[in-house]
Amino acid sequence: MTDTYFEILRPGINTTMQDAGRNHLYHIGVTISGAIDQRNYKLANSLTDNKLNDTVIEFAYQGPLLRLNNGKINFAITGDIFFNIIRNNSMIEEGKCYQNYILNDGEQIDVISTKKSIYGYLSVNGGFELEEMWKSCSINTKAQIGPNNGKKYSINEKIFIKKSTIKNIKYKKIVYKNSFDNIVRVIKGTNFNYFSSEAQNIFFKEEYSVTRLVDRMGMRLDGPNLENIINTNIKSEGLIRGTIQVPADGKPIILLSDHGTIGGYPKIAVVISADLDKVAQFSPGTKIRFEEVNLVEAEKLFNSYTEETNKYLNEHS
Repeated sequence: MTDTYFEILRPGINTTMQDAGRNHLYHIGVTISGAIDQRNYKLANSLTDNKLNDTVIEFAYQGPLLRLNNGKINFAITGDIFFNIIRNNSMIEEGKCYQNYILNDGEQIDVISTKKSIYGYLSVNGGFELEEMWKSCSINTKAQIGPNNGKKYSINEKIFIKKSTIKNIKYKKIVYKNSFDNIVRVIKGTNFNYFSSEAQNIFFKEEYSVTRLVDRMGMRLDGPNLENIINTNIKSEGLIRGTIQVPADGKPIILLSDHGTIGGYPKIAVVISADLDKVAQFSPGTKIRFEEVNLVEAEKLFNSYTEETNKYLNEHS
């Protein structure tokens, strides 16, 4: 283990380690987890010359205040984030997302808050000293799986950083704008016919708002009730990220990265893969509308999303 580490002077709201997640474990009740905004996660690693699936620090709303000890690092932050760098001469430098910085021994990163979104990412060249669990370092706080005993970070804890080469660092910048379009594209769920014709029309025509009941597990919405004409409970079935369940109260819930692997609420729709990053960043109060697409359209949209992501990953200035 190296002796270079971040000392946590303020932990922030929900600071965890995340990567691409852990696969092939649904049969034992372990979900994928991983970075909730996969594009911003990959861009953070790209800016620090890491592998795209390396582990990063994910934070929500207010982020951590970190002091670097015993080293010098190259780091980058992605998302719609307000952060400062506190230099050793007490000068405060306003940080900019989507570009990399050098941080010297004793200097601090103050992630003050997200702006119009929820999550942000901090990547360090070389990565962090962490122990994998089932081939991933993602922390799932609900199941208490992953580094730090599966818990979010607390004040005075240390995050150790691997040794990295800082010679000949190339300064990178990505011109990227986070999307806040409020149209969420979905395909019909397996229980779409459980809902009345009126409820089906309401789902696609009316506006819903994101409530304060949002975490990495899911996002509860408020809006018109969706009438179930068959059964408000079903035999538990497998779930995936983006599934939209409707419990007995008629209010939709969008499942996110730490969702349960099975569930018994009827599923009216599923958010397409191309829109998952955007949906996860919706902050409380955001007004959204659902738009139906078919499977072929969803595949084309995902291909476009992937091509756009690769464009950003390959175009540094």
